[in-house]
Formats: sequence, C-alpha cells, structure tokens
Amino acid sequence: MDPVFTLGPTLGLKDLALFAVTVLVLNATPGVDLLLTISRTLQHGVRGGLAAAAGISAGCVIHAIGAAFGLAALLATSAGAFDALKLLGAVYLAWLAFGMWRSALRPAEPAAAPAPDADSAPARPVALSVLFSQGLLTNVTNPKVALFFLALLPQFIATDAPDKTLAFLVLGGWFVLQSALFLAVLVRAIAPLRRWKPSPGLQRLMQGACGLLFAGLALRLALAERP
Repeated sequence: MDPVFTLGPTLGLKDLALFAVTVLVLNATPGVDLLLTISRTLQHGVRGGLAAAAGISAGCVIHAIGAAFGLAALLATSAGAFDALKLLGAVYLAWLAFGMWRSALRPAEPAAAPAPDADSAPARPVALSVLFSQGLLTNVTNPKVALFFLALLPQFIATDAPDKTLAFLVLGGWFVLQSALFLAVLVRAIAPLRRWKPSPGLQRLMQGACGLLFAGLALRLALAERP
C-alpha cells in the first residue's frame, strides 16, 4: 500500500484517494488561477507561465497556513474582513483587465522576423518576479480560496485526529504540491500554442477578450457574498 495512504490514519486523515480526485477536479475547473496561468503562458512562454503558477502556489501556501491557524475562520465570521479582502481582490483583477485592454488598444508594431524559439523570445519581456507577484496577489486576495480551504479540508480529517492543526497543514501541503504539479503540466501543454502567429488585429481582439473576462471575474468577486 502507498505509504502516504498508510500514514493518513496515523495523522487522522481519511478518504485520501477521494481528496486527490477532488483536488484534481478543482484544479481543472476554470477560474482566476487557471486563466491567469494560461494567459501568462501564451504571452510569456514556459518561464512566464511557471512564474505565475509559482506565485499562485505561494498564495495557496498562505491560505493553507491561514486555514490551519484560524485566519480562514476569521474571514468566515467577520463580514468586514471578508469584504475588505474581497474588494482588494476585485480591484486587482480589474487592474489586470485594464492592462489587457491597454495592450489591445496599443497601435500595432511593425512585423518582425519570427524568433527561432517562441518560448525564449517573448514579444514584450516582463520580469519573472512581476509574473510571480501577479499570481501571488491574484490568489491571496481572493477570500473564496481561504474559505474553500476551511470548507474542504475538514471533510478529510477524522474527528478523533490527534493533532488537527498538523492534519490541516499536511492536507494543505498536499493540495499545494498537487496543484503546482497540475499547473506545471498545464503550462507545458499550452506553451506550444505560442508558435501559432495570429494577425496583429486578432492578437488585439484576444487581449481585449481576456480583459473582458478578467473584468467579469472582478465583478463576480466584488458581488460575492460571505457564505
């Protein structure tokens, strides 16, 4: 038997196979993290996509630790804390949407010779730290992620677990590692699409459409109610 699943009962964890499947389904469900990873991969290649994914994973670490030590519970019980973080996240998503619209409205540049490796020569280089920060802030400022940890993880912790905080941290770490692996595979799968060279007009249309999508996500987050 897999030692991970053997160790589970010792830590007070249960239904770990179901937990793994649940995490996979959640990772594959379209949302801000998934869309940000895809958009940054298409714009900046494998390194850019992995940088954004790393930022998202770092945000999940913060949420997991918060759930283990009660910060997620604060968001669940305090309307003020929930609303503040919610509005901060909505403003940040709206700012990302504005940046995409600004790129869509920017005059097209003269065509250049295609680079031999699309992944190593993005059209507009951006520091990997910037992309990491975008992933981190997008994830951390979404209170729904914190409440998700608070709602999901206890379902896989036995009521007689010897140390519930440790059990929270173990499941949170599992979630982070599995999600990071999923995003890394997604980046590698999406990256070859960069070799397709759409016309400047289509590129601007796609940027505008992505901006509209992120604006919609910002609005949905702003209107979200505390469970």
